[in-house]
Amino acid sequence: MRDDDRLLNLPDLQFGSGIVGVCDICGERQAVVVLSKERFKLCVLDFLNKTWIKTDKKPGMPTPVYRSDRVTFPTSVTRRGTAQGVVLTPTKAVKHPVVLLTPDTYGITTTMLDAAIRFARAGFEILVPDLVKSNESTASVHVALRSGVLARGGVPVTSPRVRRLVQLYRDALDYLRSREMVDPSKAAVFGTSYGASLALALAAEDTRLAAVALAYPMPVHPPDLANLVTVPVLYVRGTSDRSTGKAWKQIVAAQSATKGSFEFVEVPGARHNFLARDLPAYDVAAAEAAWSKILAFLTKNLIPPPPKPPAMPPKPAPPPASGQATKPAAPAASAGPAVAPAAPRPASSTPSA
Repeated sequence: MRDDDRLLNLPDLQFGSGIVGVCDICGERQAVVVLSKERFKLCVLDFLNKTWIKTDKKPGMPTPVYRSDRVTFPTSVTRRGTAQGVVLTPTKAVKHPVVLLTPDTYGITTTMLDAAIRFARAGFEILVPDLVKSNESTASVHVALRSGVLARGGVPVTSPRVRRLVQLYRDALDYLRSREMVDPSKAAVFGTSYGASLALALAAEDTRLAAVALAYPMPVHPPDLANLVTVPVLYVRGTSDRSTGKAWKQIVAAQSATKGSFEFVEVPGARHNFLARDLPAYDVAAAEAAWSKILAFLTKNLIPPPPKPPAMPPKPAPPPASGQATKPAAPAASAGPAVAPAAPRPASSTPSA
C-alpha cells in the first residue's frame, strides 16, 4: 500500500488501496484493503495480521498465528528480472512446509486470499505471486489461456506465453524453498480453474514436489500431461460444473495409465468457481466442505503425524506379600510314553496244608 492512501476516503479507489472502511468478513470499520476487481474489501488485521492505525488491542496480546509481507523474487521472464508476491509465514518457530498458489491472470483474487489465510493458519508457508504488480502482460496470457481451450481443447502449456507464466511460477517456487524456516523437501502447489491447469503444468516438470491440489481445473493440451506427475494429486470439483468434464477425464485416464496416487472429490450441487466469495457460484457449505478436504490432503502429505513411541515392555508380576502361603506348583506332566496299569494277580487254587 502507498503511504498517501492511508486513512483516506478516495473517490476513485484503486485495486489494492488501503482505506478505512467496513470489512466484508468481520463487518467492522477499520483499515481495509480494497479489491476493486472482485468487489471485495478485506481488513488488514485479518489478512495481513498487521495494522498501521491505532487499535484497541492491548500490549501483551498473543502472537498472531501468521504474519505477511510483500516480497520481490528473481525471475527471468520479466523485464526487470524480478516479480512481486505476498508471503504468509506462520509464527511458530519450526520448519514450515510450503505451498505455492498459482493464480489466474486476474492475480490475487478473493479465492487466492482465502486459500492463503487458511493454509497459513494450518502451518504452511504460502507465496502468492502478484502478476499485476509484476508488470506481466496478463492480457496476452489471458487470451492464450482462453483461446487455447476453445481452439485446441485445453490450455496450451507448450505455447510461449503460457510457458513464460509457468516459468515465473517455477522461479517463485525456487524462491519459496530458499526462505528461512522452511522445509524445501515438503512443497506443494495449489490452483483453481485456469490457475489449477498451470499448477498441473508446473507439477509435471518439478519432481521434488510432495503434493498437488487442483480445484475445478480446465483441460490441458497435450491431454496426457498428467501422466508426468509423480506425486499425490487431489482433484476437487462440483457435480454441477460443466467446464471441467474434459479435465476430469484426463486425470482419470492418467490414474489408469500410471497407477499413481490420485484422489477425487465431488461436491454435490457445486458449480464452477464455487470457492470464489465474490462470484454468484459461491456456496458457503460447498466451499467449507472442499476447503476441509484440501487442508486434510495437504496435511497428510506435508505434515505427517509424528511416529508413535515404542511400546513399553510388560511389567513383571509383583512378588507375593510376606507371610502369605504360596500355592505349590502343580507337578509337571511326564514327557515319556503312557504306561498301562498292571493287571491284578489271580488267587491261588492250591489247598492249604
